[in-house]
Amino acid sequence: MARRKDRHTDLGLKEEDLVEMYRIMLLARYCDERQWALNRQGKAPFVVPVSGHEGAQVGSAWAFERGKDVFCPYYRDLALALVAGFTPKDVFCGLFGKKDDPSSGGRQMPAHWGARDRNIITGSSPIATQCLHAAGIALGKKLKREDAVVGTWFGEGGTSEGDWHGAMNFAGIHKLPLILVCENNQYAISVHESKQVAGRVFERAKGYGMPGVEGDGNDVLVSYKLTKEAVDRARAGEGPSLIELRTYRFYSHTSDDDDRTYRSRDEVEEWRKKDPILKFEEYLKGVNIVDVATIDEMREAAKTDVAEGVKAADEAELPDPATAGLHVYADAEVS
Repeated sequence: MARRKDRHTDLGLKEEDLVEMYRIMLLARYCDERQWALNRQGKAPFVVPVSGHEGAQVGSAWAFERGKDVFCPYYRDLALALVAGFTPKDVFCGLFGKKDDPSSGGRQMPAHWGARDRNIITGSSPIATQCLHAAGIALGKKLKREDAVVGTWFGEGGTSEGDWHGAMNFAGIHKLPLILVCENNQYAISVHESKQVAGRVFERAKGYGMPGVEGDGNDVLVSYKLTKEAVDRARAGEGPSLIELRTYRFYSHTSDDDDRTYRSRDEVEEWRKKDPILKFEEYLKGVNIVDVATIDEMREAAKTDVAEGVKAADEAELPDPATAGLHVYADAEVS
């Protein structure tokens, strides 16, 4: 058995996996910081921050097979979209509403991730509706006997929605290859989880006939381990799972929110000490995969990638106004 400090070997992860996971976590953080700056400059209309969620998103998404499995994310899942194949340019084309936006060609508000060629199903603004979409897709995969698992992500507030309960019930009854991942950051906008959920989210799984587990969402390896176990079960035909990853968002719910009205600065600073990126850096240094110089190099490279993505997106074309009805109304010539 591997030593505790070498946890990744027990999980079947190679050094190159860990380096790429870390790189994507950095990309997500720097994309986020740049989004906020652009918003404050009046150049980006709306931002949904990811900072604090990088460990939960990258760890859980890494457990799926890209090109085979299906991702049904929610609006905060920028890091997950990067794992699934988005680039910084893609992220900022969506933010600026440009023609090259993979999610909608500039026709949807930012953070509604989607790309057919990357198996990312575009979500809707209403909370938890992506869970029903995921359940339907999972049923289709099962009926067609396809070797594919579907994952869907949401916040703890989403578990109060009827759509979520419907998806859970349907998945449990039909033993669907569906993984439901709750990124519990403890606040559904301004509503604390104590006023949102009676008990714990993962405990609700039992009522729907599936296993439920809870873990530290600020630990990317824990997030991977729990999700990989669930994915393996689903791929073996053993049905759905509910995973609760406890984490925290460092910024307001969105750029239209002021979290100072419901969270203390002391609370936020305490959680910043549990930063998933810093936590992962300590692990990587502890197993001699990176040193301080390598970390500095990777951080600078990620900042450069983000800056280049912003520049490319800023210079990209806007959608042609004549195509405003594209993907909105059916083509009259299509039978």
